[in-house]
Amino acid sequence: MKIYLVAGEISGDILGSGLIAELKLLFPKAEFRGLGGELMQAEGLTSLYPLETLSVMGVVEILKHLPKLIKVRKHLYQDALSWGADLMIGIDSPDFTLGLEKKLRTRGVKTVHYVSPSVWAWRQGRIKGIKKSIDLMLTLLPFETNIYKDHAVPVTFVGHPTADKLPMEPNKSAARLNLGLVEEEQPIIALLPGSRAGEVARLGALFLQTAQAIKKMHPKAVFLLPAASTKRYEEIMQLLADYPVKDLQLLQGKADQALQAADLCLVASGTVALEALFCKTPMVVSYKLAPFTWWLSKFMLKTPWVSLPNLLAQKTLVHERLQDQANVDQLTQDLHQLLNEPAVAAEQTQAFYALHQQLKRDASKQAAQAIAKQLNA
Repeated sequence: MKIYLVAGEISGDILGSGLIAELKLLFPKAEFRGLGGELMQAEGLTSLYPLETLSVMGVVEILKHLPKLIKVRKHLYQDALSWGADLMIGIDSPDFTLGLEKKLRTRGVKTVHYVSPSVWAWRQGRIKGIKKSIDLMLTLLPFETNIYKDHAVPVTFVGHPTADKLPMEPNKSAARLNLGLVEEEQPIIALLPGSRAGEVARLGALFLQTAQAIKKMHPKAVFLLPAASTKRYEEIMQLLADYPVKDLQLLQGKADQALQAADLCLVASGTVALEALFCKTPMVVSYKLAPFTWWLSKFMLKTPWVSLPNLLAQKTLVHERLQDQANVDQLTQDLHQLLNEPAVAAEQTQAFYALHQQLKRDASKQAAQAIAKQLNA
């Protein structure tokens, strides 16, 4: 069995590594090739490009990198065919991977897409192209299956691997001890501006300025800022030179520990907001896009929310501060509310337990079994 996998994000690398581990149990002689990060490579993937090759977000950014992305996709397509791939698994990064899946499927390669694009939220017409591209869709969230069933696309809800990895009851004391914090230090606030370079560029300074403002209001506040990669660490170090924050720990990774240790957090919209949910950490969600991408998204978005906690709850459970609302005054006000109104923070935390349980399904194993079933169909 020759399995070709393509992931373009740190979150995709995490998903891919868990999936490969389970696929090896079902197909002991399987070989793995494609594009992935250190975690997937540790499980046996031969990666042709660095993980960040596909890590581009927004219409403007994609257009700027389009020639390079087309070249990479063409190379991966030719490589998969010459290698003799039996199965192609695209992990997230839908604007890149679905096109590759479609081309390989026309050449007789079975195709699976892991992590549904947000077709339920915007660009719903994409479902027609998706149907032509894949033999199976694997979704992380329960409400995502409806649109695929409506269009007769084979789909399986597998749950979320991070929900399996993180404990239902976080050990806050142990996390604080591991980070060298003491119980008396209050409040502890985690800052997570995202894993992409563009996210750190747009949100990094904003989050640090917000921390400066909070520090003036709450002098005993301690901040944790986990950098998603070595490159993000270096970029944040440069930002800290311009926006220094007293009592801030800049961490290499350790996002799970930081979120479990924190009393509350300020996070970028995306996977990290879901991670904060699993850690039961009250949060404020923020995001900024390139101006044109934001303008375009307002016409295409079909849901009242963008953050995963709110989408799962189907209500405004956490504050979403996007684009113009993503400013120091607003974010400071929101964090201050969580610090001073325990009932608001408690409502979030209580809801997080129920949502965590809903997504805790042994996702990697479920995904591997669904793939094996599809191959035998």
